[in-house]
Amino acid sequence: MSTHGVKDVTFGLVDSTGTIIADATKGISTTGIYLVDGDAEGATQANVTGLEAAGTVGYANDGPKRVSNGSMEPQVALEFLDINFDILQKLKGFVNDGKGGWTRQLPKPHVAMLVHSRSYGGVDIYEGFANGQLIEAGMNHGTDNNAETDANTTLTYQGLDPLKADTFGGQPYKIWTSADTGFDKAVMMAEVFGGYKTASSDPANG
Repeated sequence: MSTHGVKDVTFGLVDSTGTIIADATKGISTTGIYLVDGDAEGATQANVTGLEAAGTVGYANDGPKRVSNGSMEPQVALEFLDINFDILQKLKGFVNDGKGGWTRQLPKPHVAMLVHSRSYGGVDIYEGFANGQLIEAGMNHGTDNNAETDANTTLTYQGLDPLKADTFGGQPYKIWTSADTGFDKAVMMAEVFGGYKTASSDPANG
């Protein structure tokens, strides 16, 4: 399966039980999710790695007899043209001090994420992570001259096992195609984002 483009990326904050936090103060919105799309906002890159590694071969009787396979360790290298400042701080686990400042607090919050791309045939492809951490390792700044020096937001998402045991079969990653006869976007959204209920007015509903 080959894909092209990044259609969009959606985030959600879930609590310690894996349930979406549908609260604009405690979470990131009243619905609990945030589709990164708006005036000059959006994803430019979402590179997924660590889905599988080569297994360890076990030998016996002078030949390869068994392969041991390790756990998934998915990571996503993300880049955004821009993303809402306050929401990004919450996703990283920063807390507002009420005076315009944000500071990092531990433990980091549980972040769910859905990456949406398309096949060359125009079929929607979704890659979901029900639990993980979002990291911004640094920020780049360069002087403007006769041309503007832009620095896009670069983040790393580290996928973790779901907090609900029955989600994704206990795995940190799941992939969907809209071409599947059993595909239901509302069901997918609820699984990724801990019981999220799709609203007809929600941009993420498509």
